[in-house]
Order: sequence, then C-alpha cells, then structure tokens
Amino acid sequence: MSAPAERVEDEVRRLIVELRILESTAEYLQSRLNLVNTALAELNLASMSLDGIEKKDSDSIFVPIGGGSYIKARLEDTDKVVYGIGAGVAIEKTIREAKEDIANRIAELNKMKAAIEQQLSQVLSRIQENQNRLQELTASLRS
Repeated sequence: MSAPAERVEDEVRRLIVELRILESTAEYLQSRLNLVNTALAELNLASMSLDGIEKKDSDSIFVPIGGGSYIKARLEDTDKVVYGIGAGVAIEKTIREAKEDIANRIAELNKMKAAIEQQLSQVLSRIQENQNRLQELTASLRS
C-alpha cells in the first residue's frame, strides 16, 4: 500500500473516531436542552398560575391532579406562595416576589438554552463537515 493511501486511511479512522465523539456530544447537548425546556415549561406554567391567582375573579380555581384531570378548590390565602428553589428546598414569599424570582429563573434558563442551542449547532455543523470529508476520502480510496 502506498504512503498516500495509508495517510488517507489514517484520516478516515481519525474522522470516524471524531464523528463518534461529536455524536455523543450532540446527544448530551440535546438531553440538556430537553431538561432546560422541561424546566422552562414548568416555570412558565407556575408564572401563569400566579398571574391567574393574582387576578382571580372568585375564590375557586381548578387544580391539576394529573392525567389531564382537575379538581375545583377554594383559595384561602393568596398573599403568600410557597415554591421550590431547588435541592428540595421551598420558601414562602409574596406573589409579587415569587413572580419576580420565577421571571429571573426563566431568563437564566433562556440564556442557558440559547448557549446550548449554539453549542449544538456548532457540533452538528462539525458533524456535517466530517461526514462530507469522510465521503470524499472513501470515494478517493475506491478510485
């Protein structure tokens, strides 16, 4: 086998290894993006719920109990809210304070989401470049 053919085969092997690493990275970034999207959905729902409670027309609301089912409940005290801040810790705050904290958390998650999406885009672009180069090299080996 000639030296140029050996170099091409070495590059093909390197590209294959790099593609596997890039694909693993893309899967990891996609799973992180899914987690961020889930957290954003939960926080947006909490924010909308707090808006609804703050602007309530009556003392009763529908509370989700799972499986798309709801139960009608009566609100007793809407001055304070207890909400989770992470690691199993919950705190009590006014609705306004809770809404501000949730809005800040949503903003942070949106920044994180944008950063992950940018990283994922770069990785996917690199994967495409490597796949194109790999096709060129394998075509040259066949000729």
